[in-house]
Order: sequence, then structure tokens, then C-alpha cells
Amino acid sequence: MKFYTKQHKYYCGVDLHSRNLYVCIIDQKGEIVKHKNIEATPEAFLNILKGCREDVVVAVECMFAWYWVADLCREEGIPFVLGHALYMKAIHGGKAKNDRIDAHKIAALLRGGMIPMAYVYPSEMRATRDLLRRRNHFVRRRADLLAHIQNTDHQYNLPRFKKVIAYRRNRDGIAEQFRDECVRKSIEVNITLIDQYSYLIKKLEYYLCKKAKIHDMDSFVRLQSVPGIGQTLALIILYEIHDIRRFPRVQDFVSYSRLVKCAKESAGKRYGTSGAKIGNAHLKWAFSEAAVIMLRECRDVNTYKLRLQKKHGKAKALTILAHKIGRAVYYMLKRKEVFNTERFLNKQIVQTGRA
Repeated sequence: MKFYTKQHKYYCGVDLHSRNLYVCIIDQKGEIVKHKNIEATPEAFLNILKGCREDVVVAVECMFAWYWVADLCREEGIPFVLGHALYMKAIHGGKAKNDRIDAHKIAALLRGGMIPMAYVYPSEMRATRDLLRRRNHFVRRRADLLAHIQNTDHQYNLPRFKKVIAYRRNRDGIAEQFRDECVRKSIEVNITLIDQYSYLIKKLEYYLCKKAKIHDMDSFVRLQSVPGIGQTLALIILYEIHDIRRFPRVQDFVSYSRLVKCAKESAGKRYGTSGAKIGNAHLKWAFSEAAVIMLRECRDVNTYKLRLQKKHGKAKALTILAHKIGRAVYYMLKRKEVFNTERFLNKQIVQTGRA
């Protein structure tokens, strides 16, 4: 967790909403200079900052509407801090909570150097990242439709499908297997939606690959040198990381990717682990998926996984493998190298942190 500790003359806390902002500006002594509810427009926001623009820093809590405030502050040369919502306990844990109180608390945390920072994703690649996440949403919806067809087949105790219905050529004649007209219509609707989702997903993937080659072609190609990481996983990893240099150490990266658990200790006693849900869920899924696919494609890695499985069990062996892939990706992007299987499987090199 990082905190914003730079000193300024004025500190501006913003309780951000889609249509309005509650703005609180305090000075170095902690006295309130301005405290007002305004419309969520660039003009209104810049107007309330008049008189404080000489040395002011703006902070908002990380929620869906922060993009335009961050872009506006960058254009105007105003320092901007994005507060990590999960860590801002002073905002959510108070006895009384409203917009006026929240804005003042954000400004006070900012002044005291205690506001936890989230990463401000640059606008140049932000929209592409959001489009990629939208693509993943469509994939999950398509999977739900396929699962509904399978469940309906089980519901009426019909024979198991002979082929995998995820492929379009294997979905012919599925609806006709159901006797009831309404059930048949439901399956037909599902198949129509699946076909449409498949078409849109394919078009999106083609478009996203073109954008990745423009934004960072070297990293995009380098990621695909890892067995188990194809175009889709490479896209997710590339756009969720954005810039590997923002992680000073490999430990910071694997922690952000949810590949490690943090210990809970007090007075020399360990009480378990915490923080499993803090980090980037998209990177966690991508590395977990890469571990499973790597086992299919690389016999040497499969042998290594079996050794881990005897010692730790199947689930933990996959977790360790995903963690190793995350470390390998970090050093690949940091050193601008392609994947090396021999180095990946060398225990001594991995343990010393050199690969």
C-alpha cells in the first residue's frame, strides 16, 4: 500500500458522483477554505479551484466516474490522487456518513499523508482496457447460455450431447430434441444469442489485437512466447499491467496479481492470511488460466507440476505454477526477453529471484 505524502498549500477532497461533486478544500493548517456541492462539470470544478490553483492537489475515491476528473487535472497541470476504496476505512467506518463528511475526510487524509493510492490508468490505453473487459463480459454471458442449454438437457433427462456444443457446427438440431414447444423456443433463443455473441467476440478480438500492436507490439508478442498464453491472455495481461515499471519489485507485482497471500501477525503470533481479494482479479484469472493451458502444451512443466502435487496437493500445485508464471512474466517484461523454459524450470534460479 502506498500513501501520498507530498506537501501542498491546499488539499482538495472530492466526494464524486455521476451528476454532482461535493468539494472540500482545506489549507496546511487543516482549516476549511471551501466546502460546497457543485455540478459534475469541468467548468464548475475549475471555478471552485480559483484562488487555490497555485499549489493544490485533488483527491477522489476510486469509483466508476473518476476518469474525467483525472483527465481534466492532467490537462490543467493539477496533481491528482486516486484513493483506493478498499483501504479508505476512515470514509466507510464513520458513525455518520454523508457527502459533506466524506469530502472533508478525503481532504484530511490527503493533508495527513494517509490517503492510500490506487493506480491512475492513463487515458491513452484506458478505453481499450475497458473494451477488453467488456469482451470478457460477453464471453461469460455466452458461457451462461451454453450452460443453460446443458442444464435444460439434464432437466428433461435427455441423452447427453454427442459433441461439444460450444462449436457452432455442433449446435445443429439441438432445439428439435426437446418435445415441449416453449422449451424448444427457449433453446432456439439461446442458440441465436450464442451465435451473435460469438460473432461480436471474434470481431472484438481482431480489433483489440490491432490496438495492442499499436500500443505495445513488443510486449504483446513477447507475452505469447509463454506456453499457455495466447492472444487473449496476452491482451489481458498487457492491458491490466500497462507499464511493468510501476512495480519496483517482483513481490509487488505478484501481490497485485493476487498470486500470494499476506500473513496476519501480531505479537509474534500468526493468525492466518488476508488480502486474498485485494488486487487485480483479471490478472489473477489470466495467470491461473495460463497455468492450466501450459500443462497441456509443455510436457516438462507437467512433470514439474506432478512433483509439486505430491508435496503440496493438486490445488496448491496449480497455485504455485501460476505464481511462477507471474514471476516469469514480470522479468520478461522488465528485461525485454522472451520466455525460456529451461530457466523457468530451474529451481535454483527461481528461488534466488533471478528469473
